[in-house]
Amino acid sequence: MKKQMLAFAISSLFLAPGVQAKTVEAVASFSVLGDIVQQVGGEHVHVTTLVGPNGDPHSFEPRPQDSVSLSKAQVVFVSGLGLEGWLDRLIKASGYAHPVIIVSEGVETRSMEEEGQKITDPHAWNSAKNGAIYARNVMQALIKADPEDAEAIRQRGENYIQQLEKLDQWARDRFNALPQEKRTVLTSHDAFGYFGDRYHVKFLAPVGFSTEAEASASDVAQLIQQLKQQHIHRYFIENQTDPRLVQQIASETGAKSGGELYPEALTEKGGEADSYVAAFTHNVKAMTQAMQE
Repeated sequence: MKKQMLAFAISSLFLAPGVQAKTVEAVASFSVLGDIVQQVGGEHVHVTTLVGPNGDPHSFEPRPQDSVSLSKAQVVFVSGLGLEGWLDRLIKASGYAHPVIIVSEGVETRSMEEEGQKITDPHAWNSAKNGAIYARNVMQALIKADPEDAEAIRQRGENYIQQLEKLDQWARDRFNALPQEKRTVLTSHDAFGYFGDRYHVKFLAPVGFSTEAEASASDVAQLIQQLKQQHIHRYFIENQTDPRLVQQIASETGAKSGGELYPEALTEKGGEADSYVAAFTHNVKAMTQAMQE
């Protein structure tokens, strides 16, 4: 009888709400960041992503359910650097009053020209080195939100950070094996600045950092001339943008499609870029393969 009572007491202890693993309710601004939060937090986090798969974080328009998600959240993760211009209004409307974690904190930012003005490039995650910084900031925020599960979150986070650091070195090695004169890529908009700086790749695009910007006729003509002069034979479309302009430019130069890149949005689950690691790996392989031809 005493053994039965002891067994019951032990089982009750493990079932008690106070000792069960906590699940942090988190909101992430867009799909790439949502995946990073999920990879770090695992079972200890439930992630709601505002801009979902194949969605454009520049032109996103919040929906009523997004305000509800924020009102229930314990922590909100954003990339920052001017990417989520729509978020402040959404947070105010939702009444959310908990931490907003800017995961790009600590990144060495770069500037770019946009309509005659110098602005900060918001696409920092496209360097895997910066992706590791994002992951570390996420890990620290989740540990603060859930100190009871700190060790499990730290272990997952450190393992993921090591994976991203190895991915960064793999990309550097892969591009370094190619002649510099072949490392030029035509894409839909200017989202690969950090990628280009880190892996020494030159990107040409008809549109600036925001997909909402419009290319002038003179800019397009100048870009076509540059492509012809540099004998660039491959172009890439992006899953979250309208491909027609870059396809039109390619038709003027004879460039052929190198496939699709995923700079700002993941695919649906089961797609070829349904995680940050998968998207980055795909982008590197697609570009380097085109550069070898």
